[in-house]
Amino acid sequence: MSDDLDTGLRELARSAERLPPVPGAGIRHLAERRRRRRRRGAIAALGGTAAVAAVALALVLSPGGAGPERQQEAPAARPTSARSAQPAPDVRVDLSTRELVVVADGRGMPVSSGGANTPTPTGRLTVVSRTPAALVSGAEVGRPRDHRYKVLWVIRLRAGDGRTTALFGMTTDETAPGAFDVTSGWIGLRTADAKWLYDRLRTGSVITVQGHAPAAAVGGGPFA
Repeated sequence: MSDDLDTGLRELARSAERLPPVPGAGIRHLAERRRRRRRRGAIAALGGTAAVAAVALALVLSPGGAGPERQQEAPAARPTSARSAQPAPDVRVDLSTRELVVVADGRGMPVSSGGANTPTPTGRLTVVSRTPAALVSGAEVGRPRDHRYKVLWVIRLRAGDGRTTALFGMTTDETAPGAFDVTSGWIGLRTADAKWLYDRLRTGSVITVQGHAPAAAVGGGPFA
């Protein structure tokens, strides 16, 4: 390398090491500008963070949002129909088969009901009163209507529309239950069955009655 070139490079290096002179006021001005830029950057960053937090809070509190409160909201309860709210019956009576069944233990009993001209009320009935014995017209039990007869273990029933009937022990004819229908609409039982049922049912007990008496009497009755 020539001496001239070497000398030139050293001069160039020394000149690059010397900083251009800057007055003190200029240095302060530059420092102030840097501080303002840093302050604006910090404020902008803070504003962005606050905006994100506000959006997240709005999503949580919004009725249509997907926040935890919304996700854990219990489903609306389904309305309960009046039918499903009714208690199960204590006794079921099927006039077509002439059978009464006690729901709790499945015990069945033969019955006699009203015929075609004096049908027994059907539907859901409630026990309204109980009496150990009662005098009834003969028409109630398939006997001459101008006579009165003593029946036992009478359980009176009423439907929601006001119709009435009764369960009772047919002291006038123990063979009628399960065989023929001769009452004026009451439901006759054998005396022992009527007593057993009387001891278990209370006011407010529910009996459902369905079907209808067979068109032709089975076995016939004394006044069928």
